[in-house]
Amino acid sequence: MRMYHRWRHTIVAVAVATPLFLLPLQFARSAAPPKAELPARSVKAIPKAQLPVHSVKAIPKAQPPARSVKAIPKAQLAARSVKAIPKAQLAARSVKAIPKAQLSARSVEANGISTLEPEPLRLPNTAIEPIEWNALNGWKADDHAAALATFLTSCRPLLRASVREGDKHPMYLALTKVCRQALAVGRLTADQARIFFEHNFRPLRIAKLGDSAGLLTGYYEPIVDGSRFPTGVFKVPIYRRPPDLVPPRNSTGPGFPNKGQSLRRTSSGALVPYYDRGQILDGALDGKHLEICWIKSQADALAIQIEGSARIRLEDGAIIRINYDGHNGYPFVPVSRILIERNIIPRKEMSPERIRDWMHANPHSAEEVLRQNRSFVFFRIVGLSDDREPKDAQGAPHDREAVGAQGVPLTPGRSIAVDNALHVYGTPFFIQANLPLTGEKRSVSFDRLMIAQDTGSAIVGPARADIFLGAGNRAGQLANHVHHPGNFALLVPRELDPVTAAARMPLPPEKPSFIAQAKISISFATSPTTCRIGRIFSGPCAIPRPARPPMLGWMAVRR
Repeated sequence: MRMYHRWRHTIVAVAVATPLFLLPLQFARSAAPPKAELPARSVKAIPKAQLPVHSVKAIPKAQPPARSVKAIPKAQLAARSVKAIPKAQLAARSVKAIPKAQLSARSVEANGISTLEPEPLRLPNTAIEPIEWNALNGWKADDHAAALATFLTSCRPLLRASVREGDKHPMYLALTKVCRQALAVGRLTADQARIFFEHNFRPLRIAKLGDSAGLLTGYYEPIVDGSRFPTGVFKVPIYRRPPDLVPPRNSTGPGFPNKGQSLRRTSSGALVPYYDRGQILDGALDGKHLEICWIKSQADALAIQIEGSARIRLEDGAIIRINYDGHNGYPFVPVSRILIERNIIPRKEMSPERIRDWMHANPHSAEEVLRQNRSFVFFRIVGLSDDREPKDAQGAPHDREAVGAQGVPLTPGRSIAVDNALHVYGTPFFIQANLPLTGEKRSVSFDRLMIAQDTGSAIVGPARADIFLGAGNRAGQLANHVHHPGNFALLVPRELDPVTAAARMPLPPEKPSFIAQAKISISFATSPTTCRIGRIFSGPCAIPRPARPPMLGWMAVRR
């Protein structure tokens, strides 16, 4: 009974005291304003002037209050503020602050090409052998200053030219960089020019696969009389390239390709083989107004087509120069071979002068022989070099030399015609051969650095060159006797050197040995992961045992 009264008094005391404790909390809750009226978090209710430093408006949304940029004095942020850093301190990373002279090697505006590193040099059906300079006999004895002057002639159009990204050639990209250096150094002595070539190029011995040497021929510019209109004397036309002539399919390189079957687009849009020489002689091109001029004989026309260029001296005294501009796609058949096979001229008497004399004496038979050579060449009118340009340090004027397919004046004895589907104009070649260039029958050593500046329909292959020997009868006599083998060394810029390129190529990852593979198998077989997987998928993990090497396991199965 006493215990009952004690618990009763305790319960009554708790019941009376509890409201007294809750009364302040209830009063505070009833006296508090609504949420919308809270001054501590209200932004609009507090005037801007009374806003504390940590006002919500003073803190950008993207930055937390502790890292507020606006709340930190500017003087403390100068080290990290981009605007606070003087421009002079940023010049090292500013592209505009770098002088243009330092960017010329990678300038895009100079030639409109990409500044990506060129791809490796690839020449189809070609044997390439890197060699040293001392392997070139006669290299040091050559006149490298004259070769450098010819090279500079090719450099100017190389730097002015613009090619599409898909048409770029690794040799073209690399040559432009060397050309900038050559134009920057200017005139050099013979020894300095030799050092320049050795420093910027690497010689590669090249030849067609299966051949031990290349082939050299000579060409010149015939000078013949002609007329702008057909007459009783001038009755053999020289044609420009027809508009319906389509280059051979899958052709590469600039200009008209030297090989492949050319096509003719008919009025219906179909493509058929182009007219051969016999059809053209019968009048297939008459009435199309393709005649550039008229000359006297078929012998002169054949010589012009073989040489690929000529100077036509017109009746009024003007001289026009024509250059190769395309072909009809049929293989060239030498007239000398036909005359020898028909026993018209003995082999031992065969020469260009002998062929010319026979054709002049037998015009009707000559036309029938010409029809056996179905190949036909078309031309375009080109200019001559500017005779006001100084030739040397003494200021002697240039002779009005021929202009090659690259569009630059050719240098007799230094300019060569090459296969433009394989080689880039401006490429240097060092050629070693024995050639009859003295006007006598004996041959002399010809070891000379040449520059590719022209092309021709008969110039096909990686080690094939036609040496330009000048214009006129004297040059023609020398050129007609050049048909000799020769060794070709292609000079490639250092970045295309196969040895240097191979050193830059990353090696493939090393393949693990048999023992390493066995150790890897053992480590996987005895790892805890293997045991866990075993418990989940195939019951409890048994005592781990090393895995056998693959070959040992195979032998055990065989047993």
